[in-house]
Amino acid sequence: MASIFTKIINREIPGHIVAENDDYIAFLDINPLVEGHVLVVPKQETDYIFNLEDDVYSGLQLFAKRVAKAIEKSVDCIRIGVAVIGLEVPHVHIHLVPLNSMDDINFSKGKLNPSQEALEKMAQKIKANLE
Repeated sequence: MASIFTKIINREIPGHIVAENDDYIAFLDINPLVEGHVLVVPKQETDYIFNLEDDVYSGLQLFAKRVAKAIEKSVDCIRIGVAVIGLEVPHVHIHLVPLNSMDDINFSKGKLNPSQEALEKMAQKIKANLE
């Protein structure tokens, strides 16, 4: 069965996509820790990040770096935090989280519930800052 991320990749369900190429995609987390929280995903459906082939793994990191730079320009933050947990969805994904404090990347705290309009506005802002 396809993961929820594969369904976004295949456009079977909507996602607020901020960047995409042939191998990777980045989209907003619909229940973010903070505004601008993005998930970066390889299109190849693999459950565990360290099972990725080296070229896919390194490509994912470079793609994530490009997206992180765009988030930094789009959201007031000190830097972008990176987390790979991999337990909640069986498809590799990197969390890019704008940080102003350590608590901003605390996954046990309550999540935000932004409107679809707010998510779309943020997605457009990040897209506009991609280099």
